[in-house]
Amino acid sequence: MHDKEKRCEASVDNRRTTQTISFKIIVASFLVSIALGTRHWFSTRGDKPNLYSKGTYHSVNSPYNTFDGEGFPACHSVSKVYTPSTVNEIASLVKAASSKGIPVRASGNGHMWYDTMCSDDPRTVIIKTEAVNDISDLRMDWDNGIGSVVVEAGATFPQIAQWLHERGAALGYTLVNWNITIGGAIAMGAHRSSLREDSQVSSAAVAMDIIDGKGNLVHLEKDQSKDTWLSASTSLGLLGIIARVKLSVLADYKVYANQITLEEDDVLNSDMFEEISPYVTANYWWWPGLKKFHLRTYNVVEFDHPGDAFQSTFSVTPAEGHAAFRLLNAGVTFSWPNFVAEKIFYRIWNDPNFHSKSTNLPLRTWPVYGYAYDVLIGGLYPDQLPEWEYDLHGKTLELAVPLNYANALLKRVRVLLDEAAANGKPVTATYRSGINIKFGKAFDSFLGQTTQRSNNATADWSKGAMMFDFPTFAPSTGDHRRYNEEWYMTLATTLINEFPVRPHWTKNTREVFKQSLKHIDQDSLTRFAKVRKEFDPDGHH
Repeated sequence: MHDKEKRCEASVDNRRTTQTISFKIIVASFLVSIALGTRHWFSTRGDKPNLYSKGTYHSVNSPYNTFDGEGFPACHSVSKVYTPSTVNEIASLVKAASSKGIPVRASGNGHMWYDTMCSDDPRTVIIKTEAVNDISDLRMDWDNGIGSVVVEAGATFPQIAQWLHERGAALGYTLVNWNITIGGAIAMGAHRSSLREDSQVSSAAVAMDIIDGKGNLVHLEKDQSKDTWLSASTSLGLLGIIARVKLSVLADYKVYANQITLEEDDVLNSDMFEEISPYVTANYWWWPGLKKFHLRTYNVVEFDHPGDAFQSTFSVTPAEGHAAFRLLNAGVTFSWPNFVAEKIFYRIWNDPNFHSKSTNLPLRTWPVYGYAYDVLIGGLYPDQLPEWEYDLHGKTLELAVPLNYANALLKRVRVLLDEAAANGKPVTATYRSGINIKFGKAFDSFLGQTTQRSNNATADWSKGAMMFDFPTFAPSTGDHRRYNEEWYMTLATTLINEFPVRPHWTKNTREVFKQSLKHIDQDSLTRFAKVRKEFDPDGHH
């Protein structure tokens, strides 16, 4: 911890039972249908679909796009997009698809980066869950400040947070981006950044209802000793569509956010567990061209502490959006515009990316204070749009590494950056918040990034993981390749080959998934395949 930072304190290794057939099945499943959002994969056998839903639908026979919009397909070709309004309607769609062998994917808000959601079958049907978003059954033990709530798959984090806040409750620390649905976040192992508290969203789930491959509703209660739960808590949608979830919640609380600037060498040589673990959530932003880091930290404060801070990472004014678009596109041919952009973004990021919620005026000094969700996640400022609305799109790479490898991985990245510069083609951060270095407390699941189940004896996941998240600007001109595009490919391959990394399931290409499979515990894959067979007895997945 750093003395100059203001802070307020509150408060198996499993025996491998290799089954070659099961292993090949699950590997093939990953390669053709790594799910993004909540998703379901059926076989491509069968007749032309004749599906019915009381909700709305439209035929498309064209790409189904990510949140980035046109030109950024999640699925290259789909036949229909359905928007059911109830869990029963989703189940009916799945039953109809199962009987015909039609590929089906469920999607929330399309918060994914690449085309890994679908196999490339043009008969694919999309089931959008956004209208299935009921929130109910809040039960609180006010003496202890803990409770639970039931939410449907399409409810987003801000919808849940607002509903709870109006009733004196709040989500815990397992919060992710404002535009992600709860079903998608749990299925894909989404997470916040913390070594002190559980950070994976599915760790807050105490029960789930999943629509299986036949369209049946299967109820699961949390039991970390059961293979079914260890599969469901990071299922990638391969067990079915998560229909509703019972979440643990807390009495409403307030937090502070603080940020300091550190020299690169100080972070690369630090004890990251000691630096990050004192906080309910914390992360680094890395500015490699400047050899600087920002350390962002959060902790709980007294509930009556003044402050109504509201965070936004994505809000952009028209002037900012158009200026960034021109500058970053200039960096396709020459590297210097990218370094200029990084310096501008770094200076902007020195100040709080927070407004007062009541006045919408920017907050100028650290720390800032406010209600939990507003400070930890927030959303969009009034009358501003997210960056992708200005054609500012991105590519990304996110890999998790056990904490005992964290320093070595970052130092290896620095070597690769220095080599690029020495070769006359330097690269740097081209995203408005730099490179995001996040952390995750160990959490047991078969396919999660922070499970301690490993086929590498030197990988100690007991203290958790560091997530190296490197978003970059995707040019909209020329061939859409980044400056020194080959370097980014070298970066991914080097980290995968030299470190026991695990991929984030929504932030990597098909090639990265293929390369990373060797680091996933084979016993976990085999046991997951068995559970998957139970949810799909006829082999339609």
